[in-house]
Amino acid sequence: MIEVENLVKVYPGGTRAVDGISFNVEPGELLGFLGPNGAGKTTTIRILATLLAATSGTARVAGFDVTTQAADVRRRLGLAMQTPTLDAFATGRENIELIGRMHRVGRAELKRRTDELLELMGLTDVARKLAGTYSGGMRRRLDLACALVHRPRVLILDEPTEGLDPQSRIALWEELERISRDGTTMLLTTHYMEEADRLCNRVAIIDNGRIVVDGTPADLKAGIGADSVTLQLEASGSEDMARLHEEVRGLLAGFESLESVTPEPFGVRLAIRDAGRAIPELMRRLDRNGHDVHVIGLAVGRPSLDDVFVKYTGRRIRTEAADQPLILGW
Repeated sequence: MIEVENLVKVYPGGTRAVDGISFNVEPGELLGFLGPNGAGKTTTIRILATLLAATSGTARVAGFDVTTQAADVRRRLGLAMQTPTLDAFATGRENIELIGRMHRVGRAELKRRTDELLELMGLTDVARKLAGTYSGGMRRRLDLACALVHRPRVLILDEPTEGLDPQSRIALWEELERISRDGTTMLLTTHYMEEADRLCNRVAIIDNGRIVVDGTPADLKAGIGADSVTLQLEASGSEDMARLHEEVRGLLAGFESLESVTPEPFGVRLAIRDAGRAIPELMRRLDRNGHDVHVIGLAVGRPSLDDVFVKYTGRRIRTEAADQPLILGW
């Protein structure tokens, strides 16, 4: 349903935002693009949505080339960008109807479809209120309704829960799960690990414009092969914590069960095989005489997508400047 091959985007000035990525999204599949802000997720979305021209490579959506058959792509695509593209001075109903008319949905069908979407998104009671008065979660749901009004074969969502409070985020997740069960093909970008883990059939981790690994969340986590052990360390400040990071590395050098050490502001995160058996020896090593590593907290967890990201990129997911959202629609 989505086919991308050797896609490249180089911006003026030489920034290589997308660096030769290739992937497919099968009919009915929900693929998650997981990566830090600035990794190339939004640039890829803009190219697939015909809002931005690629430097090279090819991309097809619902069988149509995004460069040479852009109008055909748009007729079959639903798009919700990072910032909802709503008319604040129109009601919720009017926003949906406007997008429907732009897609040439018939009058009777548009009335039925608008009523249906308002009900599904829990917006019936506020349908006649101006969209500018809606909460963040309500605006996201209305934007999603607008993207679905013409019954698209493919739905693309760029950071759909960015900036939402936890309650609104969970409510939107439930809506996306329902849409996915109905068979809509979806591509979702996110830098929230738990979002990708919960929603996506398959995840592609993208960093610095390249896909570093893809697979099902379960397979990617199983491939880690180690448990996550978090140690909270007692430190007098950031410089003291940095010193403790190096001291821990030294004390654990040669520890057979240890796969990696990742510094954290509160201590360190360790990837350890069979952590239940290894922890006693771990603590003995850290408790050697002459060293002042004081562990004040310890937690053991199964591998997460966060651990997968660390394995394939060498660091935790970044929170630097995001791709700026492009406020466009059709």
